[in-house]
Amino acid sequence: MSIPERLAANRYETDEEQSHIHVDQDLARSTGTGERIIAVCPAKVYAREADGTISVEYAACFECGACLAVAAPGALEWHYPRGGMGIQLREG
Repeated sequence: MSIPERLAANRYETDEEQSHIHVDQDLARSTGTGERIIAVCPAKVYAREADGTISVEYAACFECGACLAVAAPGALEWHYPRGGMGIQLREG
């Protein structure tokens, strides 16, 4: 089974009421965190918008924590989604 096929087996329960990721736009800009989290995220959760802000597509998050490893302290607020929400990994 190919990697894309294996990833397609995963399921997501999106928490429509609460994002588990928040970017401090000013701190992300001043510390370079924005570019780092865009580059490191395997799910492409983060994107730079035309106005320079970082958008977050939290529903696509793999919950791997790679963004936390490269973010400056305080630039990224991240926690696991509420119970029963988020990615449900499937072995494929």
